[in-house]
Amino acid sequence: AKDTVSSRIESGISYTEFGYMILQSYDFLNLYRDKNCKLQIGGSDQWGNITAGLELIRKSEEEGAKAFGLTIPLVTKADGTKFGKTEGGAIWLDKEKTSPYEFYQFWINTDDRDVVKYLKYFTFLSKEEIEAYAEKTETAPEKREAQKRLAEEVTSLVHGREALEQAINISQALFSGNIKE
Repeated sequence: AKDTVSSRIESGISYTEFGYMILQSYDFLNLYRDKNCKLQIGGSDQWGNITAGLELIRKSEEEGAKAFGLTIPLVTKADGTKFGKTEGGAIWLDKEKTSPYEFYQFWINTDDRDVVKYLKYFTFLSKEEIEAYAEKTETAPEKREAQKRLAEEVTSLVHGREALEQAINISQALFSGNIKE
């Protein structure tokens, strides 16, 4: 019933691509049944998968079953690529997969063209604070003040203040050459 799948079947679709929609639909159905999950949120590229799950719930459950889907625009980088695990260079919230130091460094290395957008998306800074960082990025990009603040805010939010302080200390030690301290 999905136009995207129908058109791809004619031109070629892998089982993985086809099966992903089915698996995601069943996942939503199971979450609906077992956890009373009624809302699935995803990137705009997941719209077809989310609506397939909604259709499965509607057809599998009692009449009047209510479930909803919400998509948000994909987060992209200045070069137009998706921000996420499928594009390589993934970061994880789990410290076992990405250490707090690596996590912090990921944000420190944010492209100047992306940093203000990411401050808006991933922090709770005020509009005025973000505008001030945007100006600093324009006038003194070499100081990387916006990147430092982004790294501090997101690392602290995800891993806590103590992990942030450790990441800053490790960074300072490595980049100053003073490893012993």
